[in-house]
Amino acid sequence: MIIHLIDGTYELFRHFYGLRRFNKGEDRPFGAVIGVLNTVLQMIESGATHVGVATDHVIESFRNRLWPGYKTGDGIERALLAQFHPLEEALAAMGVAVWPMIELEADDALASAAQIASGNAGVEKICIWTPDKDLAQCVREDRIVQVERRTQKMRNADGVREKFGVDPVLIPDLLALVGDSADGFPGIAGIGPISAARLLNRHGMIENFPSSVLGNNRELALLFKKLATLRTDACLFRNIDELRWRGPTDGFAACVQQLGDARLLERCRKAESMTPMADLA
Repeated sequence: MIIHLIDGTYELFRHFYGLRRFNKGEDRPFGAVIGVLNTVLQMIESGATHVGVATDHVIESFRNRLWPGYKTGDGIERALLAQFHPLEEALAAMGVAVWPMIELEADDALASAAQIASGNAGVEKICIWTPDKDLAQCVREDRIVQVERRTQKMRNADGVREKFGVDPVLIPDLLALVGDSADGFPGIAGIGPISAARLLNRHGMIENFPSSVLGNNRELALLFKKLATLRTDACLFRNIDELRWRGPTDGFAACVQQLGDARLLERCRKAESMTPMADLA
């Protein structure tokens, strides 16, 4: 069995700004929501049986208390922000497992879901659908992989090493040193990606660095590593079967009427009819 874990926040952004190229600035109230539902449904139509979607129910998390410059909801357009909660409701109505995060972030949910699923011997592969470099830390050889939606590129552990120059487990250390502008922390001045990878491959994790390497910046680097390290302790589900898609709920008909796209219901019913009865039990 293959588990598909989707970054719902990224998908919402992707569809929102993708539509901007065609709508001449007139944003449909649920345009991005419909786009995400179509993406998830297309995966199901293509054979995905176990799917989970993580979202940021609120933008801020515990990390904002650790670093004042950490990302917030400031600057997110209202038309986009207004679609976060409707997306969560629509996914649930469509029968898809959805994890709206409050204290943690969507990335933490994806990391936690991958950790839980990896403990099931029947899981052959776990695909994390997001381009975010943070999630590269979750990759484990060929079993837990990262997939970029736009390029359809699947990155295993060798792919992470090729792209970043370090093993997946050292990604938080790498980000701590070079910074992550998307998350709002700058890294350590004077250390770039190449020199960071060289240091990590020589000494291992930041905690093992000789004191002379970072000097007075050691504690700052460790703080940034804490920001970059994804949590894997979110209790999202107990049984992997909770991720199995069994068709839309009874409330999905009203949901698609509100969204204004009846085709979603038709496609869901068709996909459900194509699902083997054993999968619906």
